[in-house]
Amino acid sequence: MRARFGFFFLWMTALGLSQSVLAQQQCADRLTFTPVSQPNQIEWSKFPQFTLPFPVVFGGPRLGDANGSPLRHGFSHIVHVQDSEYGTVVPFRQRAVEWSGFATGLSQPWETIESPWANDLNAYRAKWDRFLSDLAGGQKNAAGQYNIQTNRLVLDIERIQETEARILRLKLDTRVPEAYRKLPDGEFVVAYKNAIRNLYAEGLRYVRQHADLTGVSVSSYADTPILNTYLNVPTFPWTDWTTNLSRVNYLVKDSTERAVGGPFYAQLDALSPSAYYYYDYPNPLAQDCLAYLLFQVEANRAWSTKPVVPWVWLRYHDSSGNYPNFIQPFMAEATAIFPFFSGAAGLWLWDDQSLSRTRTDNHAAYEHFIHGLYRLSRFADMFQAPYELVIETPARDLMDKQLPVWRGVVKNNTILIAAQNPYAAEGAKTELVVRYRNWGRTIELTGREVSLCRYEMGTVTATEPVVPEVQVFPNPATTTLTISFARKPTAATELVLLTAAGRVVSRTTVATAKETLNVATLPAGLYFLRITSERGSQTKKIVIK
Repeated sequence: MRARFGFFFLWMTALGLSQSVLAQQQCADRLTFTPVSQPNQIEWSKFPQFTLPFPVVFGGPRLGDANGSPLRHGFSHIVHVQDSEYGTVVPFRQRAVEWSGFATGLSQPWETIESPWANDLNAYRAKWDRFLSDLAGGQKNAAGQYNIQTNRLVLDIERIQETEARILRLKLDTRVPEAYRKLPDGEFVVAYKNAIRNLYAEGLRYVRQHADLTGVSVSSYADTPILNTYLNVPTFPWTDWTTNLSRVNYLVKDSTERAVGGPFYAQLDALSPSAYYYYDYPNPLAQDCLAYLLFQVEANRAWSTKPVVPWVWLRYHDSSGNYPNFIQPFMAEATAIFPFFSGAAGLWLWDDQSLSRTRTDNHAAYEHFIHGLYRLSRFADMFQAPYELVIETPARDLMDKQLPVWRGVVKNNTILIAAQNPYAAEGAKTELVVRYRNWGRTIELTGREVSLCRYEMGTVTATEPVVPEVQVFPNPATTTLTISFARKPTAATELVLLTAAGRVVSRTTVATAKETLNVATLPAGLYFLRITSERGSQTKKIVIK
Protein backbone atom coordinates (compact mmCIF):
# COMPACT_ATOMS: atom_id res chain seq x y z
CA MET A 1 0.00 0.00 0.00
CA ARG A 2 1.08 3.62 -0.34
CA ALA A 3 -0.14 7.07 0.70
CA ARG A 4 -2.93 8.07 -1.66
CA PHE A 5 -1.45 11.34 -2.96
CA GLY A 6 -2.83 10.62 -6.43
CA PHE A 7 -6.35 10.15 -5.09
CA PHE A 8 -6.07 13.45 -3.24
CA PHE A 9 -5.09 15.32 -6.43
CA LEU A 10 -7.93 13.77 -8.47
CA TRP A 11 -10.42 14.70 -5.77
CA MET A 12 -9.18 18.29 -5.70
CA THR A 13 -9.38 18.50 -9.49
CA ALA A 14 -12.96 17.27 -9.36
CA LEU A 15 -13.74 20.26 -7.18
CA GLY A 16 -12.54 22.54 -9.96
CA LEU A 17 -9.28 23.68 -8.37
CA SER A 18 -6.43 24.68 -10.67
CA GLN A 19 -3.22 22.71 -11.08
CA SER A 20 -1.31 25.61 -9.49
CA VAL A 21 -3.36 25.18 -6.33
CA LEU A 22 -2.83 21.42 -6.42
CA ALA A 23 0.93 21.91 -6.57
CA GLN A 24 0.80 23.98 -3.43
CA GLN A 25 -0.52 21.20 -1.19
CA GLN A 26 0.43 17.58 -0.61
CA CYS A 27 -1.17 15.49 2.13
CA ALA A 28 -0.24 12.13 3.61
CA ASP A 29 -3.68 10.59 3.41
CA ARG A 30 -4.67 7.65 5.51
CA LEU A 31 -3.93 4.13 4.32
CA THR A 32 -6.88 1.82 3.88
CA PHE A 33 -6.25 -0.99 6.33
CA THR A 34 -8.34 -3.14 8.62
CA PRO A 35 -7.00 -3.07 12.19
CA VAL A 36 -6.11 -6.44 13.61
CA SER A 37 -9.04 -8.25 15.20
CA GLN A 38 -7.30 -11.31 16.69
CA PRO A 39 -5.79 -11.02 20.18
CA ASN A 40 -2.05 -10.75 20.79
CA GLN A 41 -1.13 -10.01 17.19
CA ILE A 42 0.47 -7.12 15.30
CA GLU A 43 0.11 -7.53 11.54
CA TRP A 44 3.28 -5.83 10.31
CA SER A 45 2.89 -7.04 6.73
CA LYS A 46 -0.13 -4.82 6.06
CA PHE A 47 2.18 -1.76 6.11
CA PRO A 48 4.80 -0.79 3.50
CA GLN A 49 8.43 -0.82 4.54
CA PHE A 50 9.70 2.64 5.53
CA THR A 51 12.27 4.48 7.61
CA LEU A 52 12.43 7.73 9.57
CA PRO A 53 15.31 10.16 10.11
CA PHE A 54 15.24 9.91 13.92
CA PRO A 55 15.45 7.07 16.47
CA VAL A 56 12.17 5.37 17.36
CA VAL A 57 12.63 2.52 19.85
CA PHE A 58 10.26 -0.44 19.85
CA GLY A 59 9.87 -1.69 23.42
CA GLY A 60 6.52 -3.34 22.80
CA PRO A 61 5.70 -7.06 22.79
CA ARG A 62 7.05 -9.13 19.89
CA LEU A 63 4.04 -11.46 19.83
CA GLY A 64 5.81 -14.19 17.87
CA ASP A 65 7.73 -11.94 15.48
CA ALA A 66 11.37 -13.04 15.14
CA ASN A 67 12.18 -11.31 11.85
CA GLY A 68 13.01 -7.82 13.09
CA SER A 69 9.74 -6.48 11.63
CA PRO A 70 9.81 -3.18 13.61
CA LEU A 71 13.11 -2.25 11.92
CA ARG A 72 11.39 -2.32 8.52
CA HIS A 73 8.44 -0.23 9.68
CA GLY A 74 9.77 3.03 11.06
CA PHE A 75 11.54 1.79 14.20
CA SER A 76 15.30 2.15 14.55
CA HIS A 77 15.85 -0.07 17.62
CA ILE A 78 14.29 -3.09 19.31
CA VAL A 79 14.43 -3.70 23.06
CA HIS A 80 13.24 -7.30 23.29
CA VAL A 81 15.36 -9.14 20.74
CA GLN A 82 14.76 -12.83 20.06
CA ASP A 83 17.74 -15.18 20.33
CA SER A 84 17.61 -15.96 16.60
CA GLU A 85 17.81 -12.24 15.76
CA TYR A 86 20.92 -11.27 17.73
CA GLY A 87 23.63 -9.67 15.62
CA THR A 88 22.08 -10.70 12.29
CA VAL A 89 18.44 -9.73 11.84
CA VAL A 90 18.87 -7.11 14.57
CA PRO A 91 22.40 -5.62 14.45
CA PHE A 92 23.81 -4.75 17.85
CA ARG A 93 23.72 -1.05 16.97
CA GLN A 94 19.93 -1.38 16.62
CA ARG A 95 19.39 -2.93 20.00
CA ALA A 96 18.18 -0.69 22.84
CA VAL A 97 18.50 -1.62 26.51
CA GLU A 98 16.26 -0.60 29.39
CA TRP A 99 18.11 -1.25 32.66
CA SER A 100 15.31 -1.75 35.16
CA GLY A 101 16.05 -2.52 38.79
CA PHE A 102 19.21 -0.42 38.76
CA ALA A 103 18.76 0.50 42.45
CA THR A 104 16.64 -2.43 43.65
CA GLY A 105 17.03 -6.08 44.60
CA LEU A 106 19.48 -5.60 47.45
CA SER A 107 17.14 -4.37 50.25
CA GLN A 108 19.36 -1.34 50.76
CA PRO A 109 18.05 2.01 52.13
CA TRP A 110 18.15 3.43 48.59
CA GLU A 111 15.54 0.82 47.66
CA THR A 112 13.49 0.50 50.84
CA ILE A 113 13.10 4.15 51.92
CA GLU A 114 14.76 6.04 49.05
CA SER A 115 17.55 7.18 51.33
CA PRO A 116 21.05 7.98 50.04
CA TRP A 117 22.67 7.11 53.37
CA ALA A 118 24.05 3.86 54.82
CA ASN A 119 23.97 1.97 51.52
CA ASP A 120 26.43 -0.82 50.75
CA LEU A 121 27.97 0.61 47.58
CA ASN A 122 30.19 -2.42 47.11
CA ALA A 123 27.07 -4.58 46.84
CA TYR A 124 25.66 -2.16 44.25
CA ARG A 125 28.90 -2.13 42.28
CA ALA A 126 28.90 -5.93 42.18
CA LYS A 127 25.29 -5.85 40.95
CA TRP A 128 26.08 -3.31 38.23
CA ASP A 129 29.15 -5.29 37.16
CA ARG A 130 27.09 -8.49 36.76
CA PHE A 131 24.60 -6.69 34.57
CA LEU A 132 27.28 -5.14 32.35
CA SER A 133 29.03 -8.49 32.05
CA ASP A 134 25.81 -10.20 30.98
CA LEU A 135 25.08 -7.41 28.52
CA ALA A 136 28.54 -7.78 26.98
CA GLY A 137 28.61 -11.56 27.10
CA GLY A 138 31.65 -11.20 29.32
CA GLN A 139 33.64 -9.53 26.53
CA LYS A 140 35.95 -6.61 27.34
CA ASN A 141 38.05 -4.25 25.27
CA ALA A 142 41.79 -3.63 25.62
CA ALA A 143 41.11 -1.06 28.36
CA GLY A 144 39.23 -3.63 30.43
CA GLN A 145 35.78 -2.13 29.72
CA TYR A 146 32.78 -4.27 28.87
CA ASN A 147 31.80 -4.26 25.19
CA ILE A 148 28.06 -3.80 25.69
CA GLN A 149 26.01 -4.80 22.65
CA THR A 150 23.80 -1.75 22.23
CA ASN A 151 23.98 1.92 21.34
CA ARG A 152 21.00 3.15 23.40
CA LEU A 153 20.97 2.56 27.16
CA VAL A 154 18.36 3.89 29.57
CA LEU A 155 18.66 3.43 33.33
CA ASP A 156 15.41 2.98 35.25
CA ILE A 157 16.25 4.13 38.79
CA GLU A 158 13.20 5.87 40.29
CA ARG A 159 14.45 5.87 43.89
CA ILE A 160 14.14 9.47 45.01
CA GLN A 161 11.93 11.48 47.38
CA GLU A 162 10.60 14.10 44.98
CA THR A 163 9.33 16.79 47.37
CA GLU A 164 10.73 18.45 50.47
CA ALA A 165 7.74 17.27 52.50
CA ARG A 166 8.56 13.66 51.63
CA ILE A 167 12.24 14.21 52.31
CA LEU A 168 11.47 15.50 55.81
CA ARG A 169 9.49 12.36 56.64
CA LEU A 170 12.78 10.48 56.59
CA LYS A 171 13.80 12.33 59.75
CA LEU A 172 11.38 10.03 61.58
CA ASP A 173 12.93 6.85 60.18
CA THR A 174 15.60 5.26 62.39
CA ARG A 175 17.21 3.69 59.32
CA VAL A 176 18.54 7.16 58.56
CA PRO A 177 21.79 7.78 60.51
CA GLU A 178 21.17 9.80 63.65
CA ALA A 179 23.69 12.46 62.68
CA TYR A 180 21.45 13.45 59.76
CA ARG A 181 18.17 13.16 61.67
CA LYS A 182 19.47 15.71 64.19
CA LEU A 183 19.95 18.35 61.52
CA PRO A 184 17.50 21.28 61.32
CA ASP A 185 14.88 20.74 58.64
CA GLY A 186 16.46 23.08 56.12
CA GLU A 187 19.90 21.52 56.50
CA PHE A 188 18.44 18.02 56.33
CA VAL A 189 16.76 18.78 53.00
CA VAL A 190 19.97 20.23 51.56
CA ALA A 191 21.98 17.25 52.79
CA TYR A 192 19.49 14.79 51.28
CA LYS A 193 19.45 16.52 47.88
CA ASN A 194 23.22 16.63 47.63
CA ALA A 195 23.61 13.02 48.78
CA ILE A 196 20.97 11.60 46.43
CA ARG A 197 22.44 13.55 43.51
CA ASN A 198 25.83 12.09 44.29
CA LEU A 199 24.43 8.57 44.67
CA TYR A 200 22.71 8.75 41.29
CA ALA A 201 25.91 10.14 39.82
CA GLU A 202 27.98 7.34 41.41
CA GLY A 203 25.85 4.72 39.67
CA LEU A 204 26.17 6.33 36.25
CA ARG A 205 29.86 7.04 36.85
CA TYR A 206 30.45 3.33 37.51
CA VAL A 207 28.73 2.42 34.24
CA ARG A 208 30.82 4.91 32.28
CA GLN A 209 34.06 3.67 33.88
CA HIS A 210 33.41 -0.03 33.34
CA ALA A 211 31.61 -0.13 29.98
CA ASP A 212 32.75 1.06 26.57
CA LEU A 213 30.08 3.63 25.79
CA THR A 214 31.59 4.82 22.53
CA GLY A 215 28.65 5.74 20.33
CA VAL A 216 26.15 4.84 23.06
CA SER A 217 23.43 7.30 24.07
CA VAL A 218 22.86 7.08 27.84
CA SER A 219 19.75 8.40 29.54
CA SER A 220 17.77 7.88 32.74
CA TYR A 221 14.04 7.31 32.70
CA ALA A 222 11.98 10.31 33.92
CA ASP A 223 14.99 12.07 35.49
CA THR A 224 14.41 15.31 33.61
CA PRO A 225 14.30 19.01 34.57
CA ILE A 226 10.50 19.18 34.55
CA LEU A 227 8.49 16.68 36.61
CA ASN A 228 4.75 17.14 36.68
CA THR A 229 1.43 15.39 36.93
CA TYR A 230 -1.16 15.34 34.18
CA LEU A 231 -3.36 17.77 36.08
CA ASN A 232 -0.97 20.48 37.18
CA VAL A 233 0.31 21.68 33.79
CA PRO A 234 -2.07 24.71 33.62
CA THR A 235 -1.42 25.52 37.31
CA PHE A 236 1.56 27.68 36.39
CA PRO A 237 1.97 30.01 33.38
CA TRP A 238 4.34 28.99 30.62
CA THR A 239 6.81 31.69 31.67
CA ASP A 240 6.95 30.15 35.13
CA TRP A 241 7.47 26.63 33.79
CA THR A 242 10.40 27.81 31.69
CA THR A 243 12.12 30.35 33.98
CA ASN A 244 11.33 29.49 37.61
CA LEU A 245 14.00 27.17 39.00
CA SER A 246 11.64 25.99 41.72
CA ARG A 247 9.81 24.05 38.98
CA VAL A 248 13.00 22.13 38.14
CA ASN A 249 13.71 18.66 39.52
CA TYR A 250 16.50 19.15 42.06
CA LEU A 251 18.12 15.89 40.95
CA VAL A 252 19.34 17.68 37.81
CA LYS A 253 20.37 20.95 39.47
CA ASP A 254 23.88 21.89 40.49
CA SER A 255 24.82 22.10 44.17
CA THR A 256 23.89 25.80 44.34
CA GLU A 257 20.44 24.98 42.89
CA ARG A 258 20.76 28.07 40.72
CA ALA A 259 21.00 26.26 37.40
CA VAL A 260 20.29 22.97 35.66
CA GLY A 261 23.39 20.81 36.02
CA GLY A 262 25.15 18.77 38.68
CA PRO A 263 27.13 15.52 38.71
CA PHE A 264 24.28 13.30 37.54
CA TYR A 265 22.85 15.58 34.83
CA ALA A 266 26.32 16.14 33.38
CA GLN A 267 26.61 12.43 32.54
CA LEU A 268 23.30 12.16 30.67
CA ASP A 269 23.47 12.18 26.87
CA ALA A 270 19.71 12.59 26.48
CA LEU A 271 16.58 13.24 28.53
CA SER A 272 13.76 10.69 28.79
CA PRO A 273 10.55 12.26 30.12
CA SER A 274 7.59 9.99 30.83
CA ALA A 275 4.50 10.96 28.84
CA TYR A 276 1.91 8.30 29.62
CA TYR A 277 -1.84 8.97 29.41
CA TYR A 278 -4.35 8.59 32.25
CA TYR A 279 -7.85 9.37 31.00
CA ASP A 280 -10.06 7.83 28.35
CA TYR A 281 -12.85 9.44 26.35
CA PRO A 282 -15.50 10.62 27.13
CA ASN A 283 -13.78 11.89 30.29
CA PRO A 284 -13.10 15.61 29.54
CA LEU A 285 -9.56 15.26 30.91
CA ALA A 286 -8.75 12.82 28.12
CA GLN A 287 -8.96 15.73 25.67
CA ASP A 288 -5.73 17.18 27.09
CA CYS A 289 -3.69 14.10 26.09
CA LEU A 290 -1.84 15.54 23.10
CA ALA A 291 -1.08 18.90 24.69
CA TYR A 292 0.20 17.04 27.75
CA LEU A 293 2.58 14.96 25.62
CA LEU A 294 3.93 18.01 23.82
CA PHE A 295 4.34 19.89 27.10
CA GLN A 296 6.77 17.20 28.23
CA VAL A 297 8.93 17.86 25.20
CA GLU A 298 8.68 21.64 25.07
CA ALA A 299 9.15 22.29 28.79
CA ASN A 300 12.27 20.13 29.03
CA ARG A 301 13.73 21.61 25.87
CA ALA A 302 13.32 25.04 27.46
CA TRP A 303 15.71 24.02 30.24
CA SER A 304 18.21 21.85 28.40
CA THR A 305 20.01 21.55 25.09
CA LYS A 306 20.29 17.77 25.50
CA PRO A 307 18.14 15.70 23.11
CA VAL A 308 14.66 14.97 24.50
CA VAL A 309 13.38 11.45 23.76
CA PRO A 310 10.02 10.95 25.52
CA TRP A 311 8.74 7.54 26.59
CA VAL A 312 5.20 6.80 25.43
CA TRP A 313 2.85 3.94 26.24
CA LEU A 314 -0.14 2.77 24.21
CA ARG A 315 -1.95 1.71 27.38
CA TYR A 316 -3.30 4.01 30.06
CA HIS A 317 -1.06 4.55 33.06
CA ASP A 318 -1.18 1.79 35.67
CA SER A 319 -2.26 4.28 38.35
CA SER A 320 -5.43 5.15 36.43
CA GLY A 321 -8.80 3.46 36.44
CA ASN A 322 -8.41 2.73 32.72
CA TYR A 323 -5.37 0.47 33.07
CA PRO A 324 -4.54 -1.81 31.28
CA ASN A 325 -6.78 -0.73 28.40
CA PHE A 326 -5.21 0.58 25.20
CA ILE A 327 -5.55 4.24 24.25
CA GLN A 328 -7.88 5.35 21.44
CA PRO A 329 -6.73 4.87 17.81
CA PHE A 330 -6.52 8.61 17.07
CA MET A 331 -4.47 9.09 20.25
CA ALA A 332 -2.02 6.39 19.16
CA GLU A 333 -1.59 7.93 15.72
CA ALA A 334 -1.08 11.44 17.09
CA THR A 335 1.46 10.13 19.61
CA ALA A 336 3.57 8.81 16.73
CA ILE A 337 3.52 12.09 14.78
CA PHE A 338 3.41 15.21 16.94
CA PRO A 339 6.41 14.95 19.33
CA PHE A 340 8.84 15.59 16.46
CA PHE A 341 7.04 18.83 15.63
CA SER A 342 7.73 20.03 19.18
CA GLY A 343 11.42 19.19 18.92
CA ALA A 344 11.63 15.62 20.23
CA ALA A 345 14.84 13.95 19.10
CA GLY A 346 13.22 10.50 19.08
CA LEU A 347 10.58 8.31 20.75
CA TRP A 348 10.74 5.28 23.03
CA LEU A 349 7.61 3.11 22.80
CA TRP A 350 7.34 1.07 26.00
CA ASP A 351 5.04 -1.68 27.26
CA ASP A 352 4.86 -3.97 30.26
CA GLN A 353 5.93 -7.32 28.81
CA SER A 354 4.12 -9.29 31.51
CA LEU A 355 0.78 -8.11 30.12
CA SER A 356 1.23 -9.81 26.76
CA ARG A 357 2.19 -13.03 28.56
CA THR A 358 -0.81 -13.07 30.89
CA ARG A 359 -3.56 -11.38 28.87
CA THR A 360 -5.27 -11.80 25.48
CA ASP A 361 -5.65 -8.21 24.32
CA ASN A 362 -6.33 -6.67 20.94
CA HIS A 363 -3.17 -4.76 19.93
CA ALA A 364 -4.75 -2.61 17.18
CA ALA A 365 -3.39 0.49 18.94
CA TYR A 366 0.08 -0.58 17.79
CA GLU A 367 -1.07 -0.63 14.18
CA HIS A 368 -2.48 2.88 14.50
CA PHE A 369 0.85 4.02 15.96
CA ILE A 370 2.71 2.38 13.05
CA HIS A 371 0.28 4.04 10.67
CA GLY A 372 1.16 7.41 12.21
CA LEU A 373 4.86 6.75 11.74
CA TYR A 374 4.20 5.74 8.13
CA ARG A 375 2.31 8.94 7.36
CA LEU A 376 5.15 10.95 8.90
CA SER A 377 7.71 9.06 6.81
CA ARG A 378 6.14 10.50 3.64
CA PHE A 379 7.76 13.79 4.65
CA ALA A 380 11.00 12.48 6.16
CA ASP A 381 13.00 15.03 4.14
CA MET A 382 11.38 17.86 6.09
CA PHE A 383 13.20 16.72 9.26
CA GLN A 384 16.64 16.65 7.70
CA ALA A 385 18.67 19.75 8.56
CA PRO A 386 18.34 22.60 8.10
CA TYR A 387 14.72 23.08 9.14
CA GLU A 388 12.75 25.29 11.54
CA LEU A 389 10.02 24.34 14.00
CA VAL A 390 6.89 26.48 14.10
CA ILE A 391 5.30 26.52 17.56
CA GLU A 392 2.84 29.40 17.68
CA THR A 393 1.26 28.52 21.05
CA PRO A 394 3.02 26.57 23.83
CA ALA A 395 1.42 23.22 24.62
CA ARG A 396 0.71 24.41 28.15
CA ASP A 397 -1.52 27.18 26.77
CA LEU A 398 -3.25 24.80 24.36
CA MET A 399 -4.12 22.62 27.34
CA ASP A 400 -5.29 25.56 29.41
CA LYS A 401 -7.49 27.07 26.69
CA GLN A 402 -8.50 23.73 25.11
CA LEU A 403 -7.40 24.79 21.65
CA PRO A 404 -6.80 22.61 18.59
CA VAL A 405 -3.19 21.50 18.31
CA TRP A 406 -1.06 22.43 15.34
CA ARG A 407 2.67 22.50 14.78
CA GLY A 408 4.77 23.18 11.71
CA VAL A 409 8.15 22.39 10.20
CA VAL A 410 9.59 24.84 7.66
CA LYS A 411 12.22 23.91 5.12
CA ASN A 412 13.13 26.16 2.21
CA ASN A 413 9.82 27.54 0.96
CA THR A 414 7.60 24.69 2.21
CA ILE A 415 5.84 24.11 5.51
CA LEU A 416 4.63 20.77 6.87
CA ILE A 417 1.61 21.16 9.15
CA ALA A 418 0.40 18.55 11.64
CA ALA A 419 -2.96 19.40 13.20
CA GLN A 420 -5.54 17.70 15.39
CA ASN A 421 -8.43 18.83 17.56
CA PRO A 422 -8.58 16.44 20.55
CA TYR A 423 -11.43 18.58 21.93
CA ALA A 424 -13.74 18.02 18.95
CA ALA A 425 -16.81 15.84 18.96
CA GLU A 426 -16.90 12.81 16.68
CA GLY A 427 -17.25 14.01 13.07
CA ALA A 428 -17.41 17.71 14.01
CA LYS A 429 -15.71 20.23 11.69
CA THR A 430 -13.07 22.63 13.00
CA GLU A 431 -11.63 25.55 11.04
CA LEU A 432 -8.08 26.32 12.06
CA VAL A 433 -5.81 29.16 10.93
CA VAL A 434 -2.15 28.18 10.55
CA ARG A 435 0.53 30.74 9.72
CA TYR A 436 4.21 31.43 9.36
CA ARG A 437 5.50 34.97 8.89
CA ASN A 438 3.49 36.48 6.01
CA TRP A 439 2.00 33.14 4.93
CA GLY A 440 -1.28 31.84 6.31
CA ARG A 441 -4.00 29.35 5.53
CA THR A 442 -7.30 28.12 6.95
CA ILE A 443 -7.55 24.35 7.14
CA GLU A 444 -10.49 22.17 8.10
CA LEU A 445 -10.22 19.31 10.57
CA THR A 446 -12.74 16.51 10.94
CA GLY A 447 -13.41 15.19 14.41
CA ARG A 448 -10.17 14.11 16.08
CA GLU A 449 -8.44 12.94 12.90
CA VAL A 450 -4.83 13.98 12.33
CA SER A 451 -4.21 16.24 9.34
CA LEU A 452 -0.69 16.06 7.89
CA CYS A 453 -0.07 18.23 4.84
CA ARG A 454 2.80 20.09 3.22
CA TYR A 455 2.23 23.48 1.60
CA GLU A 456 4.25 25.55 -0.82
CA MET A 457 4.56 29.03 0.65
CA GLY A 458 6.28 30.88 -2.18
CA THR A 459 8.38 33.82 -1.00
CA VAL A 460 8.03 34.11 2.76
CA THR A 461 9.16 37.31 4.44
CA ALA A 462 8.78 39.10 7.72
CA THR A 463 8.81 42.53 6.12
CA GLU A 464 6.58 44.12 8.73
CA PRO A 465 8.36 44.17 12.07
CA VAL A 466 6.57 43.66 15.34
CA VAL A 467 6.69 47.39 15.93
CA PRO A 468 8.32 50.13 13.84
CA GLU A 469 10.19 51.66 16.76
CA VAL A 470 11.53 49.94 19.87
CA GLN A 471 14.38 50.82 22.20
CA VAL A 472 16.09 48.43 24.62
CA PHE A 473 18.22 49.90 27.39
CA PRO A 474 20.54 49.91 29.23
CA ASN A 475 22.70 47.62 27.14
CA PRO A 476 24.85 46.26 28.76
CA ALA A 477 22.39 45.74 31.63
CA THR A 478 23.02 44.83 35.25
CA THR A 479 19.72 44.64 37.15
CA THR A 480 16.87 45.64 34.83
CA LEU A 481 16.26 45.79 31.11
CA THR A 482 13.71 48.26 29.74
CA ILE A 483 11.91 47.74 26.43
CA SER A 484 10.29 50.96 25.24
CA PHE A 485 7.85 51.05 22.32
CA ALA A 486 6.99 54.24 20.44
CA ARG A 487 3.38 53.24 21.12
CA LYS A 488 1.69 50.26 22.69
CA PRO A 489 1.62 47.47 20.08
CA THR A 490 -1.84 46.84 18.69
CA ALA A 491 -1.13 43.18 17.92
CA ALA A 492 -0.45 40.62 20.66
CA THR A 493 3.28 40.93 21.32
CA GLU A 494 5.62 38.71 23.32
CA LEU A 495 9.11 39.33 24.71
CA VAL A 496 11.31 36.25 24.98
CA LEU A 497 14.78 36.47 26.54
CA LEU A 498 17.09 33.62 25.55
CA THR A 499 20.61 32.57 26.44
CA ALA A 500 23.24 32.37 23.71
CA ALA A 501 22.57 28.61 23.66
CA GLY A 502 18.88 29.22 22.93
CA ARG A 503 17.40 28.38 26.36
CA VAL A 504 14.38 30.50 27.26
CA VAL A 505 15.08 32.63 30.34
CA SER A 506 11.86 34.62 30.46
CA ARG A 507 8.71 35.08 28.45
CA THR A 508 6.50 38.17 28.88
CA THR A 509 3.38 39.41 27.10
CA VAL A 510 3.46 43.13 26.37
CA ALA A 511 0.83 45.03 28.37
CA THR A 512 2.09 48.63 28.09
CA ALA A 513 4.30 50.78 25.88
CA LYS A 514 7.17 50.27 28.33
CA GLU A 515 8.10 46.91 29.83
CA THR A 516 10.83 46.15 32.38
CA LEU A 517 12.56 42.80 32.78
CA ASN A 518 14.44 41.83 35.95
CA VAL A 519 17.84 40.44 34.97
CA ALA A 520 19.62 40.85 38.31
CA THR A 521 19.86 37.12 38.99
CA LEU A 522 21.05 36.09 35.54
CA PRO A 523 24.67 35.09 34.94
CA ALA A 524 26.76 37.59 33.00
CA GLY A 525 27.01 36.96 29.28
CA LEU A 526 25.39 37.39 25.88
CA TYR A 527 21.60 37.03 25.55
CA PHE A 528 19.04 37.56 22.82
CA LEU A 529 15.72 39.39 23.19
CA ARG A 530 13.14 38.19 20.68
CA ILE A 531 10.14 40.49 20.14
CA THR A 532 7.36 38.62 18.39
CA SER A 533 3.80 39.22 17.24
CA GLU A 534 1.59 37.72 14.55
CA ARG A 535 3.11 40.26 12.15
CA GLY A 536 6.67 39.03 12.51
CA SER A 537 9.64 39.23 14.84
CA GLN A 538 12.89 41.00 15.51
CA THR A 539 15.82 40.00 17.71
CA LYS A 540 18.24 42.18 19.65
CA LYS A 541 21.54 41.21 21.27
CA ILE A 542 21.71 41.94 24.99
CA VAL A 543 24.78 41.90 27.21
CA ILE A 544 24.35 41.35 30.95
CA LYS A 545 27.23 42.37 33.19
